[in-house]
Amino acid sequence: MKRSPWVWIPSLYFGQGIPYVVVMTLSVVMYKNLGFSNTDIALYTSWLYLPWVIKPLWSPLAELFGTKRLWVTVLQFFIGAALAGVALTLPGERAFQMTLAVFWLMAFASASHDIAADGYYMLALPQHQQAAFVGVRSTFYRLANIGGQGGLVYLAGELTERTGSAVQAWSWVFWLLGGLFVLLALWHALVLPRPAADVRGVGGGAARGLVAEFFAVFASYFKKPGILVVLGFLLLYRFPEAQLLKLATPFLLDPVDQGGLGLSTKQVGIAYGTVGLTALTLGGLVGGWVISRFGLKRALWPLVLAMHVPNVAFLALALTHPTSLAVISAALAVEQFGYGLGFTAYLMYMILVADGPQKTAHYAICTGFMALGMMIPGMWSGWLQDHIGYVPFFAWVLVATIPSFVMTALIKVPENFGKKADA
Repeated sequence: MKRSPWVWIPSLYFGQGIPYVVVMTLSVVMYKNLGFSNTDIALYTSWLYLPWVIKPLWSPLAELFGTKRLWVTVLQFFIGAALAGVALTLPGERAFQMTLAVFWLMAFASASHDIAADGYYMLALPQHQQAAFVGVRSTFYRLANIGGQGGLVYLAGELTERTGSAVQAWSWVFWLLGGLFVLLALWHALVLPRPAADVRGVGGGAARGLVAEFFAVFASYFKKPGILVVLGFLLLYRFPEAQLLKLATPFLLDPVDQGGLGLSTKQVGIAYGTVGLTALTLGGLVGGWVISRFGLKRALWPLVLAMHVPNVAFLALALTHPTSLAVISAALAVEQFGYGLGFTAYLMYMILVADGPQKTAHYAICTGFMALGMMIPGMWSGWLQDHIGYVPFFAWVLVATIPSFVMTALIKVPENFGKKADA
């Protein structure tokens, strides 16, 4: 029976977004609620980027063994079990270490799920439908981020107020998430189509030839013209944001006498998780329109400035400590809208770099360097803030935009790349 893509694409990409936001954002809020230091939170949660950095290294496994459909459903069951594992380990004596270990497993499963889901999407739909549903994919992935960073953070705050225990509140949130993810896996086991192109892999017998091809793909990537500038741009474009993002939530939650804004967990769910992420999504949509209208080359500098200049909002918040949630939400919306605008330029540049006969593999390598550029600066950001305070830290974030500007000046973009052709 032929099923409409609307039956499975929204749920598939909502499911792709949930574990990422859990590992990257909910973990930070949870550890802050549990009283861990900014140094430890930033260092150890930044390490969780690693599976997305190195996922191109094991992506051939999805080609060798099983079908993409099987990978998707099995990994979703595993992610559901891992979410329940966080709930189980939270009340223990070594909660930080044990939950981090489970988050590591979840991160590897989530990165693998990304590979399988994206591959399945391309096999299950003809090319014209792939293009038609790319906006649906992005929208439901963003909704997962808003639901996680907004709704679930608000829920954890509400449960903490009712129970008086952050541990119990977060345990319930993760039990809920685990159950929902198992239901999602069951749903996809039932409704995902079985495309003829999604054939079972050839197994380990073809591994030698695949390994040779794998190294050839990497070699061709690093032979691209101006590769050092390309890598510098991929690693440094988000250099300031990589540091700011790890400390944004702790800054909102820390009490005023420690330099923070003293918001409750529920207020963070509203201001940053809902208002901020909605603005981020709108910024991405507008950025895409701008590039399609003017081309990446003409739009590049305005989008870069739109991404970095609004970081001054965090410095202003740290200097003034406003008490109005509306004012804080507005400042976060401006910063996140700018971030959404600027990130579209980064995505389009990765598409430009990956263009060629091996574009899928080369784009995956680009995303690995993108994740590495977020992981390494994020690792030291908490230590730096703990030592110098929030105001000097956010001032440093503004100085840290300089490498991004330098690399932007060095890259080369063809005329009219990304511009929609005139009718």
